Amino acid sequence: MSGHTQDASQPAQTGPFSIRLQHLPTAFWSKTNLLDVLKEADLRIHFTADFKTLAKRQSLDADTLRKRLLLCLFGMGTNIGLKPASIGDDEQTDEDLYYVKRYFISREALRNANAKLVNATFELRLPHIWGEGNVACASDSRKFGVRGENLKTEWHNRYRGRGIMVYWHIERKALAIYSQLKAPSSSEVSSMIEGVLRHATTMEIERNYVDTHGQSEIAFAFCYLLGFELLPRFKNLGRQKLHRADVDDVYPNLEPVMMGKAIDWELMEQHYDFMIQYTTALLVGASDAETILKRFTQTERQHPTYAALAELGKVIKTIFLCEYLSSEALRREIEEGLNIIENWNSANTYVSYGRSGEFSGRRLLDHELSMLSLQLVQNSLIYVNTLMLQQVLAKPYWFNRMTPDDWRGLTPLFYAHINPYGTFKLEMDKRIPFDKAA
Repeated sequence: MSGHTQDASQPAQTGPFSIRLQHLPTAFWSKTNLLDVLKEADLRIHFTADFKTLAKRQSLDADTLRKRLLLCLFGMGTNIGLKPASIGDDEQTDEDLYYVKRYFISREALRNANAKLVNATFELRLPHIWGEGNVACASDSRKFGVRGENLKTEWHNRYRGRGIMVYWHIERKALAIYSQLKAPSSSEVSSMIEGVLRHATTMEIERNYVDTHGQSEIAFAFCYLLGFELLPRFKNLGRQKLHRADVDDVYPNLEPVMMGKAIDWELMEQHYDFMIQYTTALLVGASDAETILKRFTQTERQHPTYAALAELGKVIKTIFLCEYLSSEALRREIEEGLNIIENWNSANTYVSYGRSGEFSGRRLLDHELSMLSLQLVQNSLIYVNTLMLQQVLAKPYWFNRMTPDDWRGLTPLFYAHINPYGTFKLEMDKRIPFDKAA
């Protein structure tokens, strides 16, 4: 960065300064290849060390294995496949990459690599730029098309097409701390709970933002018992109802939005032990949220513990609605959190550009490996962008221009300076050797 002129590094003079600041890496690190971003992150963190062979022995030297792993992860993360990923490297063939994928790349290794990368980014962040700690994340799903058919492939009514859903958990500074593969008809509530409990990073989640599909009365109850706040954004806010604590309670100005039936406190008291048992099963991993929710709803008769949890959920939801309606700051916080995950989903399209963003193959494992590789590549981009922004803001000229609104809008998830497609060299003096077939 030393020796640059001020004019050459000036961002466009439109919009908030934090938005213009994100164009500065284009002046200093223009046309950075996405593969180099993945490589730089691994050279600093060495997450490829988590990929161990499933065979009895392996004869590849460490440097060759590392290079092939990075090419595999890039091919799967960008969705171009392993054969295109090997074309630009004369030392590797697509057979080499397929071998490494088969014997070294697993779901567990990718989850460990992602957690390692996320934790390293947390340690990298400078508090005077990014703030002290982070205890909030947003969760939402995105549809991916699938060229094959499997048990999770379904028609999605909202997105009008067949495919699968990837459910993301994104923290406030754009890192994906967890991802899940799910069917379009499966519960977003169970995915939300699983991500908070199983993300395996050093982040301690106290607040989770969701949209309307990620909340329910049962979700409010379980989140309360598990020790974190559920903060949804309701698109049908006008149809929500408040619950009264006692049947004799009268609120003249609120009667149009009050439920006639009061909270059944006795039912919660009777089934308190069972509610704690199910919550403990979730917490220690003895069962997952989807299995528990299916058990509650698999018969026509309502499960008594489910009914007790619903009553608790009504209490927590009523308290939340009162705070949501009275606090503009809370509404802004939730909106900002959900905007971050929308930005993440937009970047998915830029990073996972191969095959029009559709996962190929029929095996669920292949789809999950593609999902986790995409998460790893995109988190690597955030890691490198964090380094770049901290280098820029180390200069007093740029740091002193930041306003409170600029600090609030600062994000490491941008890609105007990134070339995801590779390097193409046009050499006019070289011709196709047709005479090789003679």
